[in-house]
Amino acid sequence: MEVARDRTALSRQALSRPWRLAIADGLVREDASLFDYGCGKGDDLRLLTAQGLVVNGWDPNHRPDTELRPSAVVNLGYVINVIEAPAERAETLQSAWKLAGRLLIVAARMTGEERDLAQRTPLADGILTSRNTFQKFYEQQELKHWIEKVLGAEAIAAGPGIFYVFRDADAGEAYRSAKTRRRIAAPSLTLSEQRCREHPALVDGLIRFYTERARLPEPDELAESEVIASVFGSIKRAFQAILRTNAEVDWGPIIAARREDLLLYLALSRFERGMRWSKLSEPLQRDVRALFGTYAAAQRQAEALLLQLGQPGAVDAAVSAATVGKTTPTAIYVHLSALEQLPLLLRAFAGCGHGYLGAVEGATLIKLYRREPKLSYLAYPDFDRDPHPALDFSFNIDLRELRLKRRWFKGQPNPPVLHRKECFVAEGYPRRATFARLTKAEEAAGLLEATDRIGLRRGWEAVLNENGFTLAGHRLIRVPQAGVSASPTKAT
Repeated sequence: MEVARDRTALSRQALSRPWRLAIADGLVREDASLFDYGCGKGDDLRLLTAQGLVVNGWDPNHRPDTELRPSAVVNLGYVINVIEAPAERAETLQSAWKLAGRLLIVAARMTGEERDLAQRTPLADGILTSRNTFQKFYEQQELKHWIEKVLGAEAIAAGPGIFYVFRDADAGEAYRSAKTRRRIAAPSLTLSEQRCREHPALVDGLIRFYTERARLPEPDELAESEVIASVFGSIKRAFQAILRTNAEVDWGPIIAARREDLLLYLALSRFERGMRWSKLSEPLQRDVRALFGTYAAAQRQAEALLLQLGQPGAVDAAVSAATVGKTTPTAIYVHLSALEQLPLLLRAFAGCGHGYLGAVEGATLIKLYRREPKLSYLAYPDFDRDPHPALDFSFNIDLRELRLKRRWFKGQPNPPVLHRKECFVAEGYPRRATFARLTKAEEAAGLLEATDRIGLRRGWEAVLNENGFTLAGHRLIRVPQAGVSASPTKAT
């Protein structure tokens, strides 16, 4: 039976997930050439061009005459999964890789997505759909190992069913290490010394580098190095001038944070694939020397961190010590925006999940189990707007078995709902005070006591009705009796 590959192309009004992820990760630059290998009807080409990006694409059915052009970034999005011949799949992957100057993005459909198909007739290692098209569905690790076997290059998980393959190994390492580095604002300094006042841009660049790496730059790492040396005598003397006039600034927390970030990166590298000193980029080698003295010392600490993850009670103790997140007897739930504020061991736990799956588009919370090597990504798309948002989907990862289980709740009449939203986010989250006021009002009204009922939408709505309340945004309102108008509770 001949498979109708020309019917697999979809029409879309928004960018496909691979392109969205690459843009969000800062891997698509305005000055870079882009190529969509297997572009279908060209909707991504149209949408990328509208953003001012230089992009072209080829498709055997819809744009067969387009020249296959070497480009900085090449996307092979949801192409290999529609090819029924394994040998041809590998050839297609290799052809796209030959065009990729800097980065190849590979995406395929995942196991579990076949549930959406009305007809699923087995064919080869996939299924034949009702439209006479072929689909191969992959496990996350299966897809990673296949890409690496065919290309002989590392495939880095960017998201469920999406992988990055960097032409330059150092670029891949920089991408990975950036994922473990926290956002730290440079301290506000007083430029009282005359040379500092006369050259604020030089000082700012030096401080930004030190804040980012917790060490002084080598001359080849800062574009302004020669100018700094001519003004101050050397980079070291420039930094000393800054320190003399800002003795009150405590650099200790920044150094400690960057040391933790680097340790986390090294630990996750050991967990995923191991890392020899010779494979570290020169900037990271310099970081290791500055923050750990030797690579051997850094590796010992990284290994100890990983071993601690497997020690009975270690994760449980870290959860108890966490100052952010909502804890239950079995897990801790944290908004993704607050993930970097968790203790180092829990960041390592979450990092193992990210290394396996990448970024889960739409996820709001992460759930880390206290006594099992499991974690979940939970999507609450209306987290900020809805006072008690419903769960849309969950991605559950078993790190021992390296298995992924997905559950969909969207459209179900009785999905799980959230309470006490302020517990999930960190201080400074934009609407945290609003969330907390609602929780206080609901506690005063006794609405949160029936924990066995309020976890699902129907039970929560029943508790509201039984107690004579309704919600208007994040305000709790008593439902009026006959002849009495409604009013918010005083606690709101």
